[in-house]
Amino acid sequence: MSKFLVARPATVLILLAALVVVAVLCHVSPGGEYHVSVLELVGEIFRGPRDGGTDRLARVNSILWDLRLPRVCVCLLVGALLGSVGSAFQALLRNPLADPFVLGVSGGAAVGSSLAFLFGFGVLFTTGFGFVGGMLALALVYALSTQRGVIDVNRLILAGTVTGSLLSSMLTLVLLSAGKDTNLVLRRLMGDMGDAAYWPTAGLLLVVLLIGFPLLMVQSRNLNALALGGDAARRLGVDPSSLARLVLLAGGFMTAATVGTVGIVGFLGLVAPHLARRLLGVDWRWSLPGSLLMGSLLLVFADLLAQRAMPYFGKTGLELPVGAITSLLGAPTLLVLLKKKA
Repeated sequence: MSKFLVARPATVLILLAALVVVAVLCHVSPGGEYHVSVLELVGEIFRGPRDGGTDRLARVNSILWDLRLPRVCVCLLVGALLGSVGSAFQALLRNPLADPFVLGVSGGAAVGSSLAFLFGFGVLFTTGFGFVGGMLALALVYALSTQRGVIDVNRLILAGTVTGSLLSSMLTLVLLSAGKDTNLVLRRLMGDMGDAAYWPTAGLLLVVLLIGFPLLMVQSRNLNALALGGDAARRLGVDPSSLARLVLLAGGFMTAATVGTVGIVGFLGLVAPHLARRLLGVDWRWSLPGSLLMGSLLLVFADLLAQRAMPYFGKTGLELPVGAITSLLGAPTLLVLLKKKA
């Protein structure tokens, strides 16, 4: 079955896109007294936001456009960003355990966004501080791993690990100084989609995706060549150092914006590329967009579970951070995938 799917990558991408649509409809569907049919739900989505009205469909429309749709759009975009960056980093570092957070960018973005949050800045300023912190961390890692203009992959991973540890310590100090706001900061760092569920946030993430993903996609053939090894890539006309600089810049840009906006969503950028490659093979021309779709699909379902799991445990009005869900489900999933591969 897996070989059959790999032989038809375009079909797999279409099926993944269809599953994403189904996941979105499940996510935005109101429950309880506002339950509507699928046709009514789709109709209200295509109708657009209403200006007024007191009937049942008008209230459903308000729930959709003010609450559910901006949240699911943020989930789609965050999943797409982390899935595609994880796939590109695994190709660049030739390491199946690489993820968007391996280079310490997430630590810098977490420190920057947490400081802005504690000082009372709004969502966009908090995202901006997170982005600046993430890019500064990436610049430090790049400087530590570059020698005479050449990037050494082993030094890159080591520099990312050391920088990440340093920033984790700084983040601990930030949390200790937060006082009564510690729980709020921790919740935000673990991927709190509720605070980010606004149309301006979705628009910002869409701009980041439209800038970053094409840069990665253009390099998909070069990433295929790099998979053969650095010497083989050079014989094929690919400069590994130039490729690394571009992928690091685009991936760091996308990761910093994501963490600055919603916090750290663990394991998503690690598991989504693995699942995509099992369905599409190791050709990054297909597995890169497949990882994008897989990341969106997984995060939408994870956020749906985060919203609706607590009432089953007698905790109404509460929801889990989506990062906790992705870590709880992602870790065993990765272990199963690795065992099957072995």
